[in-house]
Formats: sequence, C-alpha cells, structure tokens
Amino acid sequence: MSTLRFLPVTLLIALVATSPLLGQDYLPNRVPTEMRGELSSSGGYTAAAPAKLPDAPTPHRVIDKKFILVMGALGGAESFRFTSRRLVLENEMAAGAPWVTSIPSNQRVIAKYMALYSSEFLTAYELKKPHSWLPGDRVVRRLWWVYPAAMTFIHIKNAVGNVRTQRPGGCTSIECAEQMQMQ
Repeated sequence: MSTLRFLPVTLLIALVATSPLLGQDYLPNRVPTEMRGELSSSGGYTAAAPAKLPDAPTPHRVIDKKFILVMGALGGAESFRFTSRRLVLENEMAAGAPWVTSIPSNQRVIAKYMALYSSEFLTAYELKKPHSWLPGDRVVRRLWWVYPAAMTFIHIKNAVGNVRTQRPGGCTSIECAEQMQMQ
C-alpha cells in the first residue's frame, strides 16, 4: 500500500519541480524572415499597419435558459412520477395487495432513473449542439426540445394517475381469506 502512495507523491513532486522550467524558452530570439524587410536602418522596427483578422465564428451556446428550463421540467416530472409511484407501492403493500411482494430499494431505483435522465440530458445536448457533418443540422437543432417536452407530459400524466390511485377494489388478500373461511 505504501508503494501506491509513494508513486503519486513522487510524480507530483517531479511535476511541481519541473513546472517553472516548462514555461521558459531557451531558443534564441530570431526575427522572422517576413519582418526582416521592415527593420529600419536604426535597428528598430518600423510602424506597420496591423493585419486585419477575419471575424471569428460566434460559438453556439448549447446550455441556455431554454435548455435549463426544458430539462429542469423533465427532471421535475420524472421526480414527481418516481415519488408518486413509490407512495402507491407503499400504500398497496400496507393494504395487503397480493401483487406487491416487495418495494425496491431507493438507491437502486434512483441509480436507474438517474442513468435514464443522464442519457436524455446528453441526447438533448447533442441534438442542440451544431454538427458540421450532419445534413439538415439546422432543423435538428431547432427540434431538440420535442423529446424532453413529450416525455415531461408523459411523466406528469403517469404521476397524476399514480396520485389518483385508490385502494384496491373488492377485498384484499386477508379479507378474501377470512371470507373464504366463513363460507
């Protein structure tokens, strides 16, 4: 175990010790051949007009207010559905519903839904980002929000259905067993 600690410490010390040397330039200062003609007889440079550079393309902002709003709504809808489904399972288990044998652990369910949300987030991000190789890129970039908006609607619909869930109709397994014994 001490060898595993010794190696990163040694590499860190070597990096810190050599970092000032990496910034130094040991090559002699040479004047480029294009600039030699502009040298004056006094040994200095003549004032030359600076070259006009072309305008740089403006970077496309992917994560903006609309992206945060749409993906936040999707995350909130998924959380609402997850929480309401969990409460339905707990209530059905407490009522003795025979189709609920166990309630899954929070960590497993959260990890699964976090992976799904991450994939949806990255998909929306990649759809919104410009791609030079993709034909029809402008259309795809304008419609990046369709999938998250549709899934937000579906998750809210499912969550509202979970909230409206009522107790099992008829008798529960315990009541049914008691009624069968009385007959």
